[in-house]
Amino acid sequence: MRILVIGSGGREHAIGWKIAQDEKRENIFFLPGNAGTAQIGQNIDGDVMDFVHIKESCIANNIEMVVVGPENPLCAGIYDLFKTDEALKNIALIGPSREGAQLEGSKDFAKAFMAKYDIPTAQYQTFTSDSIEEGKAFMKTLAPPYVLKADGPAAGKGVVILDTYEQASQELEEMLNGKFGEASSKVVIEEFLSGIECSVFVLTDGKNYKILPVAKDYKRIGEGDTGLNTGGMGAISPVPFADEVFMSKVKERVVLPTLHGIEQENIDYKGFIFIGLISVKGEPFVIEYNVRLGDPETEAIMLRIESSLVDLFKGVANQNLDEVDYKESKQTSATVMLVSQGYPEKYEKGKAITFETDKDYDGAVFHAGTKQQDDQIVTNGGRVISVSAKGDNIPEVLKKAYQQVDKISFEGKFYRKDLGFDL
Repeated sequence: MRILVIGSGGREHAIGWKIAQDEKRENIFFLPGNAGTAQIGQNIDGDVMDFVHIKESCIANNIEMVVVGPENPLCAGIYDLFKTDEALKNIALIGPSREGAQLEGSKDFAKAFMAKYDIPTAQYQTFTSDSIEEGKAFMKTLAPPYVLKADGPAAGKGVVILDTYEQASQELEEMLNGKFGEASSKVVIEEFLSGIECSVFVLTDGKNYKILPVAKDYKRIGEGDTGLNTGGMGAISPVPFADEVFMSKVKERVVLPTLHGIEQENIDYKGFIFIGLISVKGEPFVIEYNVRLGDPETEAIMLRIESSLVDLFKGVANQNLDEVDYKESKQTSATVMLVSQGYPEKYEKGKAITFETDKDYDGAVFHAGTKQQDDQIVTNGGRVISVSAKGDNIPEVLKKAYQQVDKISFEGKFYRKDLGFDL
């Protein structure tokens, strides 16, 4: 099967790496991909939001299936295009419709959906520029810290947690007055939940589903979870506290009601549901939905999926996912993200990368922000390389990963050395 993966990060390289266990190199394509994906498939230049170019590329390369990595094309309705365009409608697309993508694209939509289908989440209300004073009054009913979320996508910067009412009031005004543009034309204010987080990934054909390996990522740039938020500095799977008892609660209280809601709302949904959860004294609450796999969690969980990813995708496309065999390893996996100096703020690109990868390394090295420049691979982003490993426990797997990290070099390389400190 000829498969196109849309995106250019470590997530897309990891998806392609798993697909490559079933498909030949000449059947795997990436748009635009990176220096790593070029080693397992064929890169197609282009922008993930240029749907005309994507259509032309699918036709020119006889693509039979498209897997969408990032959220923006999904929120913009790429699934709907493929379903309605005469030239594309026979190509399977893994991802939800534009309506389904609102679970990630609109915080207000997601919170209203959770409230309607009795899915546990933080108390909240939504406000606009016409209701700033009402928003401030609502905050007075909450205990600090205060959580403010821009309704729409804001490049990972739209969630703000502030310790005092005064700070939160000022931030509310700034957000509703255009701090994040259209994304913060509405702002969700919600109560702060204290606990430990994890990511639950569900693959669904709209009715049937598989729960994939659970993971925990580390968002802060600094050790001990300090400093600025990033796209993710690493991940570990499975998560010790997400045991059988906890996951049973997640299935009954979150996964099944979410799928029921999708069906009740007649939402066309064939893809991933990423459920960001927090365990509050052993009880699961939903922080947010995403409508694609997480990054860097994907680079960890792909090592634990033993079933054919292509077969799972076919099950989604054919709406018989319940008939597809699914197995996952009981081993532990982890990924360590190597980033450019200065990330997540200003950083330089174009730094030469050298690899001394062990041929018998029990893991994988995934490219994120890299590109081929003549005969040299160079840095091309904030998050550059994801080093993933598998083993019997967290200390063992992290030791393996960090040993491999030492064999990859580029000017300004930075990574967290404390992953798993809280597990």
